Amino acid sequence: MNSATLVGSLIFAAVLVVVIAVLVQLMMRGWQRRARRQEELIGGLPEVPDEVGTAIATTRGLYCGCTMAPAWNERITAGDLGYRSKAVLTRYPAGILLERVRAKPIWIPRESTTAIRMERGIAGKVVARIGILAIRWRLPSGVEIDTGFRANHRDEYAEWLQEAA
Repeated sequence: MNSATLVGSLIFAAVLVVVIAVLVQLMMRGWQRRARRQEELIGGLPEVPDEVGTAIATTRGLYCGCTMAPAWNERITAGDLGYRSKAVLTRYPAGILLERVRAKPIWIPRESTTAIRMERGIAGKVVARIGILAIRWRLPSGVEIDTGFRANHRDEYAEWLQEAA
C-alpha cells in the first residue's frame, strides 16, 4: 500500500467515525426531547402504598417497557420507563406491583387498570407467538398507557388473564 492510499483510507475512516458520532448524538438528543415532552404529558406515577395485602399472583420475567395507548410502538422514554429490565410482576388485592432491576417499582392501582391482554409486540419488543402481557391503565394525569411484560414461562399467563376477566 502506498502512502497516498494510506492517507486516503485514514481520511475516509476519520470521516466515517465523525458521521457515526453525529448520528448517535442526534439520536440521543431526540430521545431526550421525547422524554421531556412525555414527562409533561404523563406527570407523576402512583406511589406504592404502605399496605398492599397478600400476593395473589407472582410472575418473573422481562419488563418490556411502557407505550402510549393504543400505539404499541410509541415507547415512553420519560423517567426510567423506557428501559427494559428483568422484573417481577405481582398482583395484590389493591393493584399490581412491577418491581424492576435497577429501576423504581411501578404501582398500578386496581381502579386504574382498564384491560389485561396478550399481545405479540410492545415498545419495539416483538415475539414470534403471542407472548407479551399488556396491562392498559390510566395514570393520575388521565393518560392511558400500556405496560408490557414477558414472563419466563408462558403457562403463567393464564392466571393473569383469568383474574382480569
